Amino acid sequence: MTETTPTRAGFAAIIGAPNAGKSTLTNRLVGAKVSIVTQKVQTTRFPVRGVAMHDNAQIVLVDTPGIFKPRRRLDRAMVRSAWAGAEDAEAVVHLVDVQAELAVQDGTAKGADKKAIEDVRSIVHGLQGARRKAILALNKIDGVKRERMLAVAKDLFDTGVYDEVFMISAATGAGVDDLKARLAALMPEGPWLYPEDQTADLPVRLLAAEITREKIYLRVHEELPYAASVETHAFEERADGSLRIEQTILVEREGQRAIIIGANGQTLKWIGSAAREELTDLLERKVHLFLHVKVRETWAEERGTYEGMGLDFDV
Repeated sequence: MTETTPTRAGFAAIIGAPNAGKSTLTNRLVGAKVSIVTQKVQTTRFPVRGVAMHDNAQIVLVDTPGIFKPRRRLDRAMVRSAWAGAEDAEAVVHLVDVQAELAVQDGTAKGADKKAIEDVRSIVHGLQGARRKAILALNKIDGVKRERMLAVAKDLFDTGVYDEVFMISAATGAGVDDLKARLAALMPEGPWLYPEDQTADLPVRLLAAEITREKIYLRVHEELPYAASVETHAFEERADGSLRIEQTILVEREGQRAIIIGANGQTLKWIGSAAREELTDLLERKVHLFLHVKVRETWAEERGTYEGMGLDFDV
């Protein structure tokens, strides 16, 4: 960038069905980890802003919660947050799992694939109602024949809600640079919103909680449903430059507490060790992490929980 080149800055929202790969794409575009990634759907509970740079443009990425049919208050708050992120952005990327689309066509789709396609159609309907154009990004193209990808793209493009299509793999990075360059071009001229070396605006206390929550799902994704939350209630810098972090893992039932603790405390030990290692690398200092597990049946219905996540409680 030269001194005479005008800078650009703006927001780009990534929307999609749960588990479409939104967090992976955000991390890939930013070049750093700013949003947790697990095999569980609906992992992202609130918009995480990642800051991506491309030449003279700064793209503030809003990684929204997956858009799906809500059943409870937390679901409704997450879906509203996702649509709000799209409404306020200069560009919207609708990320679609092309392999789920093809599985439905082939008759090999499992329940998760069918649900994903239902959610995709719901998002298309929502975009039509909002009269909002989006960029269609077909994700997970690895191993998919081009003619099949093009057929899926045409079917979706014919709905009238897209003005461009990109074929990408968020996991490998294929096609992501082209998408990034296009988003940069769509950003309006103006000063950068964040320092050039900043990758996210997520508060460190909240990021620490998200990293621990990621480790929980990575370890016990088969046994534990979406019934766990993590609160960081102590974040202290010690005289030697290290950090002392205390967190409470909240679950809804005693049986879930037992799952997280594990036999002889081994599961909780693994979660703490994995989270501590990543936090040490991320914060570039020694971290002392102390985890507690507490049963609080109503955590998902408490106003404070929503305020801490930046979600609207009154939905």
